[in-house]
Amino acid sequence: MSLPRIAVDAMGGDEGVRVMVEGAALARRRHDKFQFLLVGDETRIKAALDTHPGMAGASEILHCTDVVGGDELPSRALRRAKTTSMGLAVNAVKQGDAGAAVSAGNTGALMAMSKLALRTMPGLDRPALAALLPTLTDDDVVMLDLGANRECNARNLVQFAIMGAAYARIVTGRERPRTRLLNIGTEETKGTEDIQAAAEALRAATGLAMEFEGYVEADKINRGECDVVVCDGFSGNIALKAIEGAARFVTDLLRQAFTSSVRSKVGFLVSRPATELIRHHLDPNNHNGAVFLGLNGVVVKSHGSANAKGVANAVEVAARLLEDDITNRIKQDLGAIEPSSVAGK
Repeated sequence: MSLPRIAVDAMGGDEGVRVMVEGAALARRRHDKFQFLLVGDETRIKAALDTHPGMAGASEILHCTDVVGGDELPSRALRRAKTTSMGLAVNAVKQGDAGAAVSAGNTGALMAMSKLALRTMPGLDRPALAALLPTLTDDDVVMLDLGANRECNARNLVQFAIMGAAYARIVTGRERPRTRLLNIGTEETKGTEDIQAAAEALRAATGLAMEFEGYVEADKINRGECDVVVCDGFSGNIALKAIEGAARFVTDLLRQAFTSSVRSKVGFLVSRPATELIRHHLDPNNHNGAVFLGLNGVVVKSHGSANAKGVANAVEVAARLLEDDITNRIKQDLGAIEPSSVAGK
């Protein structure tokens, strides 16, 4: 795999340099063609690289000690975009010094910096934050928006559907991903005016690289019955946090149940292969790497608490989007729908 190098904000996330460098190193062990621009404190990065033979020759360091705080307002972070590790990583994509940027830092700040530096694609109103969620099938489901846009009109939702389908074609291999709008019911009369208008536009559109299948309720997101779930950022973020919380609840409940007595511990040993499969499937590190779709460049957001395996997955998401040229895929798909069909809605 021959790809442009990936800029890594080595200072972002809960543990910063150690985990970010370890994750990049793990990704490179899986794909030895990966090259990196590691942005952060040079002394700390070099110390981390010493424990990963082979990474030094595949990495360049861009020294920077200024870090965006986890609770820092995006407006304040923007004013320091030229001095922070996050801002410099995104700027490397803008300048062509890297093909993609990966950061585990403040989501709002990363979105603001990315929008300012890379700009939204022509024909798109807003970028959206998309992520992969586990399902009962072998394929993950693409869900967007997950928090970048609190309020969305019908036109935004239609554009999110197009972007999500382009992403799903890459990760699922389906030529026409099954796409649905998140709603409070599956009947055509359910939902807000914007959701209904978006559904009407998607049903009427021809030439789209997707199968629009109407609505999906939140309890069906992980069933594997669709490939793309589209919603506004407010609803999407709530749904995502509810799913993550339910996954933690199930794993914690199983842990309590299997340690409550000697008999339960014996039962755990018998059922361990099954419980390990559940744990692996629900582990957010195995699905790490949210994407800002709709920008003139690739930016991937790693979860702040991700471990090295999670960071490696985020790096691989960035590489795959570069390899499959997600930006041009979205541009081509946008040309398949008439913008006026949802204008003003």
